[in-house]
Amino acid sequence: MDRAQKEKVVEELGQIFESSGVVVVSHYEGLTVAEMQDLRARMREAGGSVRVAKNRLAKIALDGKPCESIAGLLTGMTVLSYSEDPVAAAKVVQAYAKENSKLEILGGAMGETALDPAGVKAVSEMPSRDELIASIVGAIGAPASNIAGAIGAPASNIASILSTIEEKAEAA
Repeated sequence: MDRAQKEKVVEELGQIFESSGVVVVSHYEGLTVAEMQDLRARMREAGGSVRVAKNRLAKIALDGKPCESIAGLLTGMTVLSYSEDPVAAAKVVQAYAKENSKLEILGGAMGETALDPAGVKAVSEMPSRDELIASIVGAIGAPASNIAGAIGAPASNIASILSTIEEKAEAA
């Protein structure tokens, strides 16, 4: 890799570190190519990405970025998992590490907040952005459906009373 390529990689990594909601650092020693492709595919489905980069270049890219605290984690065979959603990457990596013991979570960062492996696990258990939006919409929609039900109830009660009276009149 020549100097121009290295500068380009540092610039790309810098953008990743700046724009990502969460970055998770893991050791991937022993993972097969197929297992790594599976991790990448799962991460893509969740709206994130996986990147393997030279630790030295990643440390240069981290300089002055919000998640600079993860520089100490970049030793050995590391893989960076990241997403704009502050929970997605952590969820995918945590689930994958549970299935495959070769992937070892070292920690990560959520903005300026450094995360240890337990912190990454805690973040992975939080609801994702989409889940939060769905629960908020559900909470907003519930009162409206209750109001509609309350408004419609008297009319249905009157209709059932009238049909009961009609049935009694016909029977008599």
